[in-house]
Amino acid sequence: MAKPQSVHDRRDDKRPAPRLCLVTPVIEDGAAFSGKLRDAIAAADIAAVLLRLKPAGERDLINRIKLLAPLVQEKDIALLLDGWPEFVARAGADGAHLTGIEAFMAAVDSLKPAKIAGCGGMNSRDDMMAAGERGADYVMIGQPAAGQRRPPFDAIVERIEWWAQLFTVPCVGFAASLTEVGPLSAAGADFVAIGDAVWDDPRDALTALVEASRLLTPEPV
Repeated sequence: MAKPQSVHDRRDDKRPAPRLCLVTPVIEDGAAFSGKLRDAIAAADIAAVLLRLKPAGERDLINRIKLLAPLVQEKDIALLLDGWPEFVARAGADGAHLTGIEAFMAAVDSLKPAKIAGCGGMNSRDDMMAAGERGADYVMIGQPAAGQRRPPFDAIVERIEWWAQLFTVPCVGFAASLTEVGPLSAAGADFVAIGDAVWDDPRDALTALVEASRLLTPEPV
């Protein structure tokens, strides 16, 4: 990890505009989801797709990834697997997102430097700094972890502000709703991940994605 920078260095006018990371539903049938995915990545500027897979046999998992990866990658969007680091290279994905510092530490050497290794679901600032020092390509803050209560949103925003002010490793803020997108962006997140809030939107996923993209950069007052 690079040496900490000052608030001014991280918050100057040269900060790139934040971008969206689209988190898929848990996918069992890749073919059935492919059309929805194709439409979604055409609806907004998306930097990465985080593919969640329902557990299955090795061949089935790899086939699902191989089916969906080209749809994403041909648009210059990174395809990251939610877990399953052992299948990244074999299935042609761009990297993996590991939940928890232990899972990240166990997988990072198998991914780096050729593939992306991201880490989320960390419970402390020390874990986040350890992931950065170990070579994480990004840290995700606010990700709901299985069996754990999500921190209060104010605490998530505060942690993103802390990270963005001090460290150069990109930060992904996880938005559990559309209303969280703007505050996460304003706090300094380089990317905002959004998933169920889009797919479960009563209007439709494409409308929700367009709105999420608009909320990334609030209109000037």
